This record gives sequence, structure tokens and C-alpha cells, in this order.
Amino acid sequence: MYQFKRITMAFCGVTLCGLCVGMLQKANLGVDPFTCFVTGIANIFSSTYSTFYLILTGILLLLVFVLRRHYIGIATIINLLFTGIAADVMHALLDVVFPHPTLVIRWGLMLIAIVFTCLAAALYFTADLGVSAYDAIALIAAYKYRLLPFKYCRIITDSICVLVGFAFDVTLGMGTVITALFMGPLTQWFKVHLAEPLLTHGRSIKTTF
Repeated sequence: MYQFKRITMAFCGVTLCGLCVGMLQKANLGVDPFTCFVTGIANIFSSTYSTFYLILTGILLLLVFVLRRHYIGIATIINLLFTGIAADVMHALLDVVFPHPTLVIRWGLMLIAIVFTCLAAALYFTADLGVSAYDAIALIAAYKYRLLPFKYCRIITDSICVLVGFAFDVTLGMGTVITALFMGPLTQWFKVHLAEPLLTHGRSIKTTF
């Protein structure tokens, strides 16, 4: 039962994250920090986003494998397989429901997406069955090397991504700034107050982060 809960949390977390990506795309008020970073690097080489997404994700996966291979697991595979599909489905659905969204609706979609992205991250972090390569970097810094609490490590990695994107002609939006500053703390809050109690339900476990 406990293992089933972990797998369910990982699947729900990754799928919810993909749905939120679709909402952010529809809101069109700024991309997430990692997308900002990848786009900036692609601009340096006058290449495409998809090409450098594969290259940079591959590099990060190799780094994670060397430093803390524990973070590569079933959720990493689910992330690769379902995030894009979930994002496309959500974007297509919103195109039907809101073909020409007002600014108020776009702001609402952005804020809802950011909050639920943090909840999604908390779910699959806590399931501890692997995370995306980018997510693993802040987790390694926080839990393996104890550099800073996770929320601050995430703010630093997100901010670096945003700065790189900005330096290489990526247009930033309010969604980018809000995500960079608040995703770490909000994810940590959801992890402590919702995801961990949901998983343990009175059972004491030792985290393997």
C-alpha cells in the first residue's frame, strides 16, 4: 500500500506539472526558469529550443547520475513520457474554453499554474521515485551537500536560469519572475504540510534525499 501511494503520488505530481505547463503556455506571461535558460543557450548557437533541451537535459542527467543517481527513477521516466502530453492536452482544452482570453483570465491561469506546479513538485519529490534532471540540482545542493535549505537552493538555480535567459535575448514575463522567486519556498511548504503527511499518514519514515 505504501509503495502504491508513492507511485500514485509520483504519477499525479508529474501529470499535474504537465497540465500546469499548458496553463502557463496559454497564459503567455512568461516561461518557467528552465525553459528560459534553455532558450537563452539555444540563442547563443542560433539553434532550436528542442535541440538544446535534449542536450542540456542529457548533460544534467549525466551530472545527476554521477552525484546522486538516486534521483533518477520511475518518476524521471514518467516526466519524460507524460509532461509534454499533459501540457499539450491542457493547452488544447484551454484553446477551446478560452480562445481569446482576457488579461484577467491570463493572470488567473498563470497564478493557478504556479501554485499547482509547486504542489506537483512537492508530490513527486516526496514520493522519492526520481525527479527531473533540473529539479535534482537544487535537491542535491540542499540534501547531499547541505549548502542551504532547499527553498533557497531552488531560488538560486531558478534565478541563474532567468539571468542566463535574459542575457541572451529571452523575453521575460511576470510568470518567469514569480516562479523564480516563489517556487522554492512554496514547494517546500506543500512538501512539509501536505505531501509528507499524505504519504506517511502517521508512519515515521526516513527521507533518502
